[in-house]
Amino acid sequence: MPLAYFAFEGIGKCGDREPTELTGFEMTSQKVRYFFSFAVVVGLISSCVVGRGGNEIDHATWAERGKTTLAPFKEKLMGALKQSLEEGPETAIDVCRYLAPEIAQETGSTGVRVGRTSHKLRNERNAPSDWIQPLLGGYLRTPEKMEPKIVQFEDGGVGYVEPIYVKRICLACHGRALSPSVASRIAEHYPRDEAQGFEEGDFRGLFWVEFRQMERESD
Repeated sequence: MPLAYFAFEGIGKCGDREPTELTGFEMTSQKVRYFFSFAVVVGLISSCVVGRGGNEIDHATWAERGKTTLAPFKEKLMGALKQSLEEGPETAIDVCRYLAPEIAQETGSTGVRVGRTSHKLRNERNAPSDWIQPLLGGYLRTPEKMEPKIVQFEDGGVGYVEPIYVKRICLACHGRALSPSVASRIAEHYPRDEAQGFEEGDFRGLFWVEFRQMERESD
């Protein structure tokens, strides 16, 4: 008896009943039925996994919401950096160290968190969370696909990320040639710093937003 026959028969039979010989046409028909049933079951299981957090999300709506939520964070952070650079790049290091987390906290709300992360960290507190790591890896593997991305969490929440690119003003602290005073300040605060050697336009990391279930329920 062909091995494939026993495999398909085993799906639908219980106990010790002996399988019966089938013609080639009958075997093919039965395999098709079992395959179709298996596909339906897999589809139902997949639907259940998606459905744990609610209905399927509208990517366009959440992409716009993520972009809108990040806007004040990005604007305030860039404004603070520009102002600090007028006093010197050493001051800008302190802005990223102390002020950036405060701005992120102010931008967030109940059930909503925002932040930054990178594949080359300076502050280890900005390490990518579990849901961001594969997205970050994806951007690094396919740099030609840099559009923002949306993910749905199993608890029904939604995550949004968009890429960060190195601007000219970033090079004083993240470029290839740092001044001795900047290099000394970075070494003092970040002895395991990896965020140097960038050029203008390089991929720097990701801005991210988390919309958790408690926030979505208020929609």
